[in-house]
Amino acid sequence: MNNIKTEFSIKDLENLSGIKAHTIRIWEKRYNLFQPKRTDTNIRYYATESLQKILNVAFLNNNGYKISKISSLKNEDILKLVKEISSNELQAENHAVNSFKLAMLTFDQHLFSKTYNELISKKPFKEVFFDAFIPLLNEIGLLWQTETITPAHENFISTRIKQKILLNIEKTQDVEKNNYKKTFVFFLPENEIHDIGLLFINYKLINRGFNTLFLGQSIPTDCLIDLLKFYDEIIFISYFTVKPLKEEIDDYLVDFYNKLLKDKDNELWVLGYMVKYLNMHAIPNKMTSFSSIKELVNKLGNLS
Repeated sequence: MNNIKTEFSIKDLENLSGIKAHTIRIWEKRYNLFQPKRTDTNIRYYATESLQKILNVAFLNNNGYKISKISSLKNEDILKLVKEISSNELQAENHAVNSFKLAMLTFDQHLFSKTYNELISKKPFKEVFFDAFIPLLNEIGLLWQTETITPAHENFISTRIKQKILLNIEKTQDVEKNNYKKTFVFFLPENEIHDIGLLFINYKLINRGFNTLFLGQSIPTDCLIDLLKFYDEIIFISYFTVKPLKEEIDDYLVDFYNKLLKDKDNELWVLGYMVKYLNMHAIPNKMTSFSSIKELVNKLGNLS
């Protein structure tokens, strides 16, 4: 049975487009932009076509077109205008994010690939990641919190983003190694599974010839101790999205320091949502926190 979501509430449209439900209703009544349907119990809902249209209308509206002008256009003319504007490099990312969201909601692998290929034909992967994937992932977090999407939607889009990162890692595996003597070890703490950020940072390091080791999801601290037998100088890099919990994070770092950093030439770099709960005065030496992937990547530029 095909269980792809094809019915959306006005709240879904608000969350996905950024246009308030009240405004959508006004546009609907005044300009007849959308034609909601009704269930057998008389509950209003919108079809996939309406979702696509509200995303395009919002895109045009954000680019200076008045709703009165947009409403006078036929659907095919709206699509044509969106394509014209999105051909501009400065606007392409906003349109791409909308297309990725539509692909996610309809589990449309072809639309995801088409959108990605259009972006990558115009700019390097690093820019695609920062300008399209990061804003998309930020929106996905909000959509998940508002129950607009399910874990299946999130996993669908996350898996495809990971595939693109891995594809680009594969392309850079033959880069000549540099002379930097430290090894970068990527891991997520126990019960943490959000590894897209780590994968991208790993890609950036491999691309510059650094020695890396990607261990992945849910790695207990004690399991990292074996690495000390093989590497003398390690920079551990981790991403705290949901784990450790805010009331546990300081103790986690103290334990990590005692087992892996104390009296050793090792470091720990951390970033992610939970970092904001760090007690900066309690962080042991040899630990550095970052507010974003871009900040950490910029630091990599200073390494030699």
